[in-house]
Amino acid sequence: MQNPFKQHFLLNPEITYLGFGSFGSCAKPVFENYQKWQRELEFEPVQFITVNGYEYLKRSREALGKYIHCSPDDVVYTMNPSYAINTIAKSMKLQAGDEILATNLEYGALDKTWNYYCKKAGAIYKRQVITLPLISKEKFIEEFFSGLTPKTKAIFISEITSTTALKFPVKEICEIAKEKGLLTIVDGAHSPGHIPIDLSTLKADVYTGACHKWMLTPKGCSFLYVKRELQHLFDPLIISWGYDSAPDSYREPSHSQFLDWHQLQGTRDFSAFLTVPKAIEFLNEHNWEKVAADCRALVQKNAQRFCDLLDTKPLSPINDEFLGQMLSVQINTTEPEKLQRHLFEKYKIEVPVMRHEHYMFIRFSIQAYNSQEDLDILYNALKEIKAEGILIK
Repeated sequence: MQNPFKQHFLLNPEITYLGFGSFGSCAKPVFENYQKWQRELEFEPVQFITVNGYEYLKRSREALGKYIHCSPDDVVYTMNPSYAINTIAKSMKLQAGDEILATNLEYGALDKTWNYYCKKAGAIYKRQVITLPLISKEKFIEEFFSGLTPKTKAIFISEITSTTALKFPVKEICEIAKEKGLLTIVDGAHSPGHIPIDLSTLKADVYTGACHKWMLTPKGCSFLYVKRELQHLFDPLIISWGYDSAPDSYREPSHSQFLDWHQLQGTRDFSAFLTVPKAIEFLNEHNWEKVAADCRALVQKNAQRFCDLLDTKPLSPINDEFLGQMLSVQINTTEPEKLQRHLFEKYKIEVPVMRHEHYMFIRFSIQAYNSQEDLDILYNALKEIKAEGILIK
């Protein structure tokens, strides 16, 4: 029996698609909504960009704000979380010797972002080493804060990591950090549509998430949340019409400098941002909490099986506390890029095989359209490749 959710996605049916966590996949109704906005833009570009579009963005932010539990005036859309974190890092008035505390398991592109801006300021991006496998939340929190010093100015941490696919205890981390007077910055790239988000209770000063991953929107749709009383600290990454706006300028200032500075950036196609209400509607119509729970169950059911095949241990306890809809397994290969291409070209499997420091990981994602059959295809392919002893030892 074919998985009924497959009909809702545009993915190539000839590919066993286990790479959802990389770039997501847009649900058909959401993609159709995206094209509707693009057609309206092309039909009357001036009205769309200078007049109607900003009312459309407001409605979209209202839907997003309700979904993640924050005021729509405290969130702006960005192309991706990297754009959002660059906005934050560039504006932080770091001094020589200041420290940003993170883990050694953060997303590589954002490691580069923090390294760049810290180096320019003579500050330190401190990647606190986290022992794998994780044992407990308490042990993780203890290890993380062992990197704290009097020079720590902010913490930066993933809610769900990229290469290791682990859920971190961000709520507890942020609570402790706020007690210590630190700025809290959370990379929630994998969170929207994957796990519940409540920014009204999470003590994050800054939070970014990608809608184009687990929320099923088109590519290039993410958001940046900044706590109201801190918004004035962060300049726009691009200085354009919204900056220092005046009544006689291209666009009059609104009630929010934060929105003006970060939203009014000249000519760009923000159609993807406008699909968020449709995406939320799609998730609600299909009881996505149950869908996500079923996906997590499938991940957990197969976790030990893949670890046994690849002669390794799980990166954490196999439960909802540490795992969502992705699983990373350490894999003994010296050529992860070749292994990934081999899986795609010979076996028609789309799954990332990634480097992280001295580790190599294969990470599968389980979305609504996936089934046990998909994981069996991957398992049998890896078993065959391992038996050959070339790309997997």
